[in-house]
Amino acid sequence: MDYIENIYICLAAPLIIAIICLRRTSSRRVSLFLLTGMTVCLLSSYISSFLSAVYHADSTAAIAEIAPVVEEVMKLLPVLFYMVVLEPKKEDAAAGMLMTAVGFATFENVCYLTANGAERVVMLLARGFGTGAMHVVCGMLIAMGFMYLWDRLYLRLAGMVGLLAVAISCHAIYNMMVLQGGSVARAGFAIPLAVMLIVLIPGRRIIRKMLG
Repeated sequence: MDYIENIYICLAAPLIIAIICLRRTSSRRVSLFLLTGMTVCLLSSYISSFLSAVYHADSTAAIAEIAPVVEEVMKLLPVLFYMVVLEPKKEDAAAGMLMTAVGFATFENVCYLTANGAERVVMLLARGFGTGAMHVVCGMLIAMGFMYLWDRLYLRLAGMVGLLAVAISCHAIYNMMVLQGGSVARAGFAIPLAVMLIVLIPGRRIIRKMLG
C-alpha cells in the first residue's frame, strides 16, 4: 500500500503552517501554490485510477495516455480559477503556474521514492531532475499563455487550449520514453533539462519577468 494520503499530510502540514504565519503576500502565495500543486497531484492520482478502471486500461496505457491529460488539466484548473476570480497580474498567474508544477513534481517524486526505495541514487537523481524539469517545462508552456495570450480575447481560448495540448503531448512523450528503460529512458530524463537550458539561456529576461 502506498499511503499517499499520509505522505500528503506530512508534506502539506508545514506549508499550511507557513501560509498561516507568513505576512508577505508574495511569500504566502508561493507557499499556497506549492500546496495546490501537491493537492492536485493527489487528486490526479484518484482521477487517473478511476478512469483507468472505467476504460479497463493497463498500466502502460494509463501512464502514457490517461495520466498526462488528467495531470496537465488538473495543474491548469486552480491557476485558471485564480485568474478568472481574483484577476491578478499576469506575472503572478504565470509564477503561480510554475510553482503549482513544482509542487506537483515534488509530491510525485516523494511518492515514487517511498514506493521504489532510495537505493539507486543515480536513478533517483535522473528521475528527480527529469520529472521536475518536465513538469516545469509543461508549466512554462501554460505560463506563456497567461503572459502573452490572456489580453487578446480572440486568442485566449484557442491559444490556451493549444498550449495545453502541447503540454499534454510533451508529458505523454516523456512518460512513454521513461517507460522504455535503458538509453531511451535516459534520453527521456535528459530532454526536459535540455529544453530548460535552451529556454533559460537566451530567454532569461522573459523568465524573470514571468516570475515577477
